[in-house]
Amino acid sequence: MTQELTSPSPAPRAPETGRDSRWWRDAVIYQVYVRSFADSDGDGIGDLRGVRERLPYLRDLGVDAVWLTPFYASPQADGGYDVADYRAVDPLFGTLQDADILVRTAHDLGLRVIVDIVPNHTSDRHPWFQDPELARQRYVFRPGKGPSGELPPNDWESVFGGPAWTRTDRGDWYLHLFAPEQPDLNWDDPEVHAEFEAIMRFWLDLGVDGFRIDVAHGMIKAPGLPDIGHGQQAQLIGTQVLPFFDQDGVHAIHRTWRRLLDGYGEAHGTQVIGVAEAWAPTPERLALYVRPDELHQAFNFQFLNAPWQAGALRAVIDASIAATASVGAPTTWVLSNHDVVRHTTRLGGGLARARAATLLMLALPGSAYLYQGEELGLPEVTDLPDEVRQDPAFFRGRRPGAAAGAAAADIPAADGGDTSGQDGFRDGCRVPLPWSGEQPPYGFGPGGSWLPQPADWRALTVAAQTGDPASTLELYRTALSLRRRLPGLGDGPMSWVSAPDGVLAFRRPGVLCTVNTLGRDLAFPAPGTPLLASTPVIVNDGSAVLPGDSCIWWAI
Repeated sequence: MTQELTSPSPAPRAPETGRDSRWWRDAVIYQVYVRSFADSDGDGIGDLRGVRERLPYLRDLGVDAVWLTPFYASPQADGGYDVADYRAVDPLFGTLQDADILVRTAHDLGLRVIVDIVPNHTSDRHPWFQDPELARQRYVFRPGKGPSGELPPNDWESVFGGPAWTRTDRGDWYLHLFAPEQPDLNWDDPEVHAEFEAIMRFWLDLGVDGFRIDVAHGMIKAPGLPDIGHGQQAQLIGTQVLPFFDQDGVHAIHRTWRRLLDGYGEAHGTQVIGVAEAWAPTPERLALYVRPDELHQAFNFQFLNAPWQAGALRAVIDASIAATASVGAPTTWVLSNHDVVRHTTRLGGGLARARAATLLMLALPGSAYLYQGEELGLPEVTDLPDEVRQDPAFFRGRRPGAAAGAAAADIPAADGGDTSGQDGFRDGCRVPLPWSGEQPPYGFGPGGSWLPQPADWRALTVAAQTGDPASTLELYRTALSLRRRLPGLGDGPMSWVSAPDGVLAFRRPGVLCTVNTLGRDLAFPAPGTPLLASTPVIVNDGSAVLPGDSCIWWAI
């Protein structure tokens, strides 16, 4: 049942002018996976009050905004991405009052708040799906094939493994591109459109600054729901247009939402944004999601999936910037999130390579997303026992490894990298954060934690790293501070500089960035004074040694 606030509506936000009105073009946005961030009540599950209490940490880290994963009422069949009521907070995470106070507190600290919205599917506990007649209007139902309809309507596979169809007691079938508990909505029904516009207005009225749109490429299916013709379809996501993903019809929905967001912003003297989680086969198709009349940002998963090789990274960077520039949008960079192996592990070079990749990302033009814990250098947890697993893909046999379901084996290994020991499921990147102390739960909350934390994380806690200039946390704090202070970083021009094989070098106004992707040191003419390095660098008489797997920012 939809909850009601018992406090006044949020105070109007101050009108934005100048650079603030385009804040999203170079913002650094921090993803909070709510259940794993901070637990305030001792039940072992992170909650909204825990997030609110830790907001000063995020302010001091230097980020511009916070993206919260779903905290709505849900049976939690897929970590809250199976929503039963989009206007209510699940009791696991608190109350609507807690959400209201969180947004107010974030604004007081100078942080914006982006919330998840899940429009491709709902929970099977949603009131629409519980009503048999409404369900057949507002979800994708089809008769089965075979003499008595005993076969699925087509050969589509769930991202989580197995058929994408489940048969009902009435003999027909409903589509679920994810878990069976997540039936796909029918976006041919005008009531579905109206409902999601109303949901957006509800949260905008509460004060949020934008929406991350889950499966933004998925709402429209090809007419006739044609067969694909072969299996292992999850491996095709992000490599080609599929009859259930990246159909051109999704763009009409996003144009409608952009008009809603712009209209709301104009009426309230602010700018609220839409962020697409969209898997597209090329940077050019991804750029369609951020045309001037569509969404503001789209995650660059091509960059996330690029191997740690200079040529491959440069190709992805060039293609990404060219594609978004063609529509006047910034590129949105990301290295880790709640659906992929953490990049400390995924890139295959350990913490040194992960630190270098982060400085590379933060030096590129556009916006960047950080995933909670990467600022601590957290690795993927690879030894979770089966009995604690909660990822539905684990139980259905699919190894997603990426937000849209690409198998872990399909994520390119870095040059010389080793991702052995990875099963590709998503629990390993969702282990709760270590805040302080010598043993689990490391200050996560007064009780335990919903997934066990490694016994060797004591040196990775926030408390252990704070004040240590060699720590990954302090590297992130320094990088974000420099990025905010130096006008040449963030949104703006970039040009490549000649460099040896295996090295990337590019110029931003007043700054030059060098990235040595090789596993060995290289001599290099010092282009200026080191501003920040992912690992110590030696400069003598105008010559520098670029350490292997390093990134250095130079003042020029």
